Amino acid sequence: MSKKALAILTILISIVLDQVIKIYVKTHFVLGEEVLIFDWFRIHFVENNGMAMGFEFGGKAGKLFLTIFRIVAVVAIIYWLSGNIKRKVHNAVIIGISLIFSGAVGNIIDSIFYGVLFNHPKHSVAALFPETTNGALFYGKVVDMFYFPIWEGVLPDWIPFIGGEMYTFFQYIFNPADSYITIGVVLLFIFSKQAFPKEEKKDTGTTGA
Repeated sequence: MSKKALAILTILISIVLDQVIKIYVKTHFVLGEEVLIFDWFRIHFVENNGMAMGFEFGGKAGKLFLTIFRIVAVVAIIYWLSGNIKRKVHNAVIIGISLIFSGAVGNIIDSIFYGVLFNHPKHSVAALFPETTNGALFYGKVVDMFYFPIWEGVLPDWIPFIGGEMYTFFQYIFNPADSYITIGVVLLFIFSKQAFPKEEKKDTGTTGA
């Protein structure tokens, strides 16, 4: 399989899977609903307006800026991916960049379109393609659902700042797109020499006669 075909296949599968899972959760779960899979793995439906791990800034203006920034970043990633397809790099590099691209696009779809593709009831599941919606284009919320509370307990008192307090590891809720970005970054770190090759320094010295 060519590197171009590998990139396209990775992107298509990743984005479709991301959206299928998000749409299923949004149309089958009430906001805040949780399903226990294992003690350390739960499906917990939440939405966030901003960045990874639920961070937000700047209200509506900040959200619009974030969406536009993501679009610009996606264009840059396409350029980066195209350049690496032309180079003789390991397939893991192509997959890594493709996953980062897919993750960014997956969350962009939520941010741009979910405000108008769904209605937004408070105490029931959302409907896809409703007759009316109170949302707006570019102001959709990102759907998150994967929750891994691997350990919960009171931290030892000797730990600075948070000692003696109840703590959950891992407490953040994320989605497939977030996972793609994380996996992609890990792959690029492992294959960093190929992903970020150093330019060979040209010998500018002169030889004596």
